Amino acid sequence: QVLLVESGGGLVQAGGSLRLSCAASRNIFSINAMGWYRQAPGKQRDLVARITSGGSTNYVGSVKGRFTISIDNAKNTVYLQMNNLKPEDTAVYYCNAELSTGGIGWGKGTLVTVSS
Repeated sequence: QVLLVESGGGLVQAGGSLRLSCAASRNIFSINAMGWYRQAPGKQRDLVARITSGGSTNYVGSVKGRFTISIDNAKNTVYLQMNNLKPEDTAVYYCNAELSTGGIGWGKGTLVTVSS
């Protein structure tokens, strides 16, 4: 199992930026991939961005060019840099880890609110 703790959410105006962080309780080298998901009120939880242990990334189309996912292996931390935020980005953002054992870990989420 892995404990994931997110931070960095908050209230920002449209066009602003936030950086989310997710600290993992175990060495990232035992994790195959990490990702950020988001869930808006009344909607399902969807993938926003994902990065593999090899550094490959993928993004949902609506955030391409605005969000960047990255990993600091020394700190066992994954980041989501979010620029040019839009009101439709408002959601609870969850960190996810795909373990080499086949397990899945989730953080408790951090709220991002973008005002127009």
